[in-house]
Amino acid sequence: MSERDSGSKPAGETASKTGEARGYGFETKMIHAGNQPEPITGARQTPIYQNVGYVFQDADHAASLYNLQTFGFIYTRVGNPTVAALEERIAAMEGGRGATCCASGHSAQLLAFFALMEPGDEFVASNRLYGGSITQFSKTFRKFDWRAHLVDTDDLNAVRAAIGPKCKALFVESLANPGGSISDLEALAEIAHAAGIPLIVDNTLATPYLCRPIEWGADIVVHSTTKFMAGSGTSVGGCVVDSGKFDWAQNDKFGGLTQPEPAYHGITFYETFGDLAFTNLAHAVALRDLGPAMAPMNAFLTLLGAETLSLRMARHCENAEKVAGFLAEHPEVAWVSYAGLPDSPYHERGQKYLGGRYGSLFAFGVTGGYDMGMRVVESCELWSHLANIGDTRSLILHPASTTHRQLTDEQRITAGAADDTVRLSVGLETAEDLIEDLGRALERAAAAGRKAAE
Repeated sequence: MSERDSGSKPAGETASKTGEARGYGFETKMIHAGNQPEPITGARQTPIYQNVGYVFQDADHAASLYNLQTFGFIYTRVGNPTVAALEERIAAMEGGRGATCCASGHSAQLLAFFALMEPGDEFVASNRLYGGSITQFSKTFRKFDWRAHLVDTDDLNAVRAAIGPKCKALFVESLANPGGSISDLEALAEIAHAAGIPLIVDNTLATPYLCRPIEWGADIVVHSTTKFMAGSGTSVGGCVVDSGKFDWAQNDKFGGLTQPEPAYHGITFYETFGDLAFTNLAHAVALRDLGPAMAPMNAFLTLLGAETLSLRMARHCENAEKVAGFLAEHPEVAWVSYAGLPDSPYHERGQKYLGGRYGSLFAFGVTGGYDMGMRVVESCELWSHLANIGDTRSLILHPASTTHRQLTDEQRITAGAADDTVRLSVGLETAEDLIEDLGRALERAAAAGRKAAE
């Protein structure tokens, strides 16, 4: 936990100077939230506080910090001024009450569930997730004795049926990687709340510029800030945003928040901190004991990236629509899964939840299957073949041989990563250049396939 000014405000809490209290617009929040002039030098940009520990005023001050009676900085693993500025900014952009930044998107998911789960507990998740998330949920989380039930979250009856007495959360991506499906957040929130559990939404691909899940009923939002939030392929990080709206005491499911915490002399987080209970627990317990702290340099670079988020996302979406339209007419392309195309089954949801813009990550299928998919990514010159998304540069990948390789064939197909699938993360270059390069790659790959068949 941290306080950037006087020691009176927890880490990640939306500041009244830059948040909802003043009614500022999104672009103002993405530049100013969490950022005031540094009081000693007057520096306008948030400094990089590249240090480990912080000097206590006296012994009583130190004790009060460790007892959670005073908010301030103790040790960078649990709080750092540069990281706290980013937490405040992302919370403001998402419309959340507080936020916790951490080392990666995967660690953000771990922190989100750590606050909710006990051994033997379960949660329901979409089966159209990023392959790494499916592996984390279905394999690694089992070592904590947490069980994930992966279901088609477009089938609302299947979602209801999957929620059992030990279920602690419902997890979806607002805009799915790589298939580009869009979750019906409002309907899923109603199902989760009827069951007395929170809806957790990964908003990495949409970003708060396109979609703010909390406005549609989500309780917790997670991000891989590595992607569009940072935006330049330089900084790994993650963030968990708490809406502050979920009643953790409505049932007996969330003892970590509603029962005495022995490590802090029996305080009860929800009783003590109210709508900041989740954020304070994430810092004081989860970051302290799991240790996935965000590096101050990564926080600084992500703060810089966030300042241009709306400008970049608008161009990302504009370019993606042009590229998708080109691919939809190409003879070597079997299908295009992009919600921005009028015939997409997710087109109307994109208008509702994404404001009529559809993101920049989507997938398409090539006519020659697995081998041609690999040849296409190898034949591009302008598109970079690498495993990231959300960069200013345009990126291309064959998920079946990379990000989703560890899944079963059935899981890959369900997640939108079949053998013929090619994933694009459309960058900020001139759209015509991207189209020309992709067209040449498709022609080369098709020619190589015909030659191999002779």
